[in-house]
Amino acid sequence: MAKKLYVGNLSYNTSEDGLRALFSAFGSVASVKIIFDRESGNSKGFGFVEMGTDEEANAAVAGTNGKELDGRQIRVNEAMEKPRRERSNSNW
Repeated sequence: MAKKLYVGNLSYNTSEDGLRALFSAFGSVASVKIIFDRESGNSKGFGFVEMGTDEEANAAVAGTNGKELDGRQIRVNEAMEKPRRERSNSNW
């Protein structure tokens, strides 16, 4: 089963292809997504990489966390589920 990793402290110049190349050294990369600001179109400096298996994900974390990519020391760990926000019926 695929495991999603959070990749933080990315350079604004880092591309999804660059992330894919880095992580593919540790196994199969199912998906890569860098998060961009809707208004400016600039990278927010973080993204997600989904590895094919838990073992590949663990190897990728061990092999990439703290490494330099495009001039920045990246932070890599297992992605957490986004907490669900409750919708209120108030008209604030």
